[in-house]
Amino acid sequence: MPPDSALQPLLDTEILRSFVAIAETESFTQAAAEVFRTPSALSMQIKRLEEQVGHQLFVREARRVTLTGEGEAMLGYARRLLKLNQEAISHFTAPELEGTVKMGTPDDIGTRILPQVLTQFSRSHPAVKVNVIVGRSIDMMKQLDAGKLDLVLITIGKHSRPARGEIVHSEPLVWAGAQSGIAVTQSPLPLALASQGCPWRHMALEALDRSRHRYRVAYTSEHCAGQEAAMQADLAIGPFPLSLIQPPLQQLGDEYELPPLGDYQIAMVHRGEEGSASHVLASHVRSVFRALRL
Repeated sequence: MPPDSALQPLLDTEILRSFVAIAETESFTQAAAEVFRTPSALSMQIKRLEEQVGHQLFVREARRVTLTGEGEAMLGYARRLLKLNQEAISHFTAPELEGTVKMGTPDDIGTRILPQVLTQFSRSHPAVKVNVIVGRSIDMMKQLDAGKLDLVLITIGKHSRPARGEIVHSEPLVWAGAQSGIAVTQSPLPLALASQGCPWRHMALEALDRSRHRYRVAYTSEHCAGQEAAMQADLAIGPFPLSLIQPPLQQLGDEYELPPLGDYQIAMVHRGEEGSASHVLASHVRSVFRALRL
């Protein structure tokens, strides 16, 4: 007979928090600093968790620790349990927030995370209205400094660190074009790029100049939707986030000998004191981007 569910052990949220920190940093030492415990205390917690579930969760190597298959499964459960615990506590203890938060975002970021962010935020703080403005990163920062926006998401190039704010996401920027398209075979290469000032544009042109590829800027758009349309029509190729490439687009492979572009980052900058509506919205943005890495 299966054991009585009432006798099943309950997972400790503090141990789960330590487990997630170790999984994300791949280091007991770094994780210990994040959760304000000693590495030995974390080792004892993980040993207890592994005994509780009956599986090894980490492979301990010389310079880092990695998840086992069972550890990968536990990471998904742990993040969901911690999120649910936070929502439950917030429902009963968080002060009721009211007012309006003004958020700015480039269109590629907005379409990726806004539905989830707004859904989560409206459930926990239904009295707060969120106004979203879509535009270029440089324009969003100007509006933030002018007090017209409370929170902005901006795109920055590879190896860059934001002068302000924090990096919340990083992913490869790759070459994209129409499936079975011919634009990539043309010389000079026809490019579909964002307008001046866009990090994607700078990364693409810098890589092509360095590799001495011949190219021409065939299409320019302030929004990635316009850039994507030109690529779908097989009129040009362009730099695009790997996670956004879907049919009829494809990533252009090594056979085309295009120069690598590297990773780009998304940074978040916001105003407001801890506990303010913009501060709480920022925590939801972090949560959604963290879930993208699952």
